[in-house]
Amino acid sequence: MEEKKFPIAVVMHVTLIAAIVIIFIVCAYKLYKWNKGVPSDYDPNYITTDFDIEALDSIIPLAPDKLEGHTDDGLTTILCLGNDPLSKEKGQENGLAEMIAAGVPEPEKTTIYNGSFTGSTISAAYANYNDGYWMDSFSLSYLTRAICSRDFTQTLTSAYYSYDPDFVPTVEMLENLDMNTVDMICIMYDAIDYIERRPSDDPNDPYSIVTYTGALRTAIEDIQETYPFIRIVVMSHTFCFSINDEGNFQNGDRSDLGHGTLSHYLQKELDVTGDCSVSWIDNFYGTINEDNYRDYMVDYIHFNDEGRKFLANRFIECMFPDKTKSE
Repeated sequence: MEEKKFPIAVVMHVTLIAAIVIIFIVCAYKLYKWNKGVPSDYDPNYITTDFDIEALDSIIPLAPDKLEGHTDDGLTTILCLGNDPLSKEKGQENGLAEMIAAGVPEPEKTTIYNGSFTGSTISAAYANYNDGYWMDSFSLSYLTRAICSRDFTQTLTSAYYSYDPDFVPTVEMLENLDMNTVDMICIMYDAIDYIERRPSDDPNDPYSIVTYTGALRTAIEDIQETYPFIRIVVMSHTFCFSINDEGNFQNGDRSDLGHGTLSHYLQKELDVTGDCSVSWIDNFYGTINEDNYRDYMVDYIHFNDEGRKFLANRFIECMFPDKTKSE
């Protein structure tokens, strides 16, 4: 009996239909599996204090040749320059400088001098000193000029104009301080330059002291030229708010007041410290930021005790890493 054969066309159609069915089944299975997903280990009740943001710290040691000819007295002397973060609660146990002094690995061998002035800025309002605006004497570039030249005549005169009783004693301390004993200068200002709408920089003049970065660059290089043996560390501003004309708070990282947002000022500051080869501690992302400011600030810009403690610990961890890790 002759074997019955199926036409080639029928075989091809059956094969094609079978392939389509298989593809459909595979796709349906994969769609089912995709919709089902995989088990998640996310716990909505888990609380962590860790940040998803990486700090931009840049810690640079002082070059050994800068210490040539300088005698080490075996003690650590730190001079702090800045404004409200350092000047608020100055002389009290809950002051920032005092917390740093208490928290360093060898407090008995460490002395900290607080040369901060409330309300002062990094940039100056005028490139040439104007008697009508005596606060410029306490802006960073003018202040370091006095420190490096050892001429505090203008600074002291301006201090007597102030209603702040701390200004005159602070100037007198700086005037009498033997800078040859200083090992480190810590510079920290809050974001007052941003809030007062001071220009962040001048592309045509990187040393313009009426700009945020120009004044910082000028001050750092003046110190480096006069006191090359002193290590310089700049602590950045933290997150803060500004207040608009209607009296409402504005997020500093989203509000451009004319010269960039807070993060713009931060990047410009980082650029200057990199150019000058000095250490820089990032407080904007690494310390008090938009996520945690409620725990560390008393208003739109000032810190509570926990905020100052956080800043002090960050300074110690960054500048004394080997000693703090060994404890």
